[in-house]
Amino acid sequence: MKKIDDILNYCLKNLRGTILIETWGERAVFYNPGNTLKKGVYVLTIKEKDGENDKASGLDRKNIFRVNLGLRKETFIKLFGEIPARPAAGKAVDMNYDFEKTDEILPHPVYAWMGWISILNPDKKTTDTLVPFINEAYSYAKEKFEKNHSKTLKKSK
Repeated sequence: MKKIDDILNYCLKNLRGTILIETWGERAVFYNPGNTLKKGVYVLTIKEKDGENDKASGLDRKNIFRVNLGLRKETFIKLFGEIPARPAAGKAVDMNYDFEKTDEILPHPVYAWMGWISILNPDKKTTDTLVPFINEAYSYAKEKFEKNHSKTLKKSK
């Protein structure tokens, strides 16, 4: 799908230190400068099919995909008003959203409690709107990488 490739290419060309890995039935962009870790820190994922514990978006519908981004919780709260409780396994977060709606920035149906957002099948206009969120997810991934892996980096030098 061209839209998926456009999003992934944007990340890999513009977000220094990112890599693409296929994992858990999705394509994921990780921040992992110099491949110092096995995978790195998630920037975004693109998922094209339902998973055992993630069915709320109806990704098994024809030509449906979901872009997922981890944002700072402050940004998530500005967008949606609150951070929801973690859902039970196999359930969606308890938020009043239609998680099957396309082309709209939504809380992630499973990982909203961690500050993740999602969008199904973004069109050109929405993809442009998504770019600042992609950039925030990238800078947030870099912060987490530095905080959690600075000791690993010092040992490897």
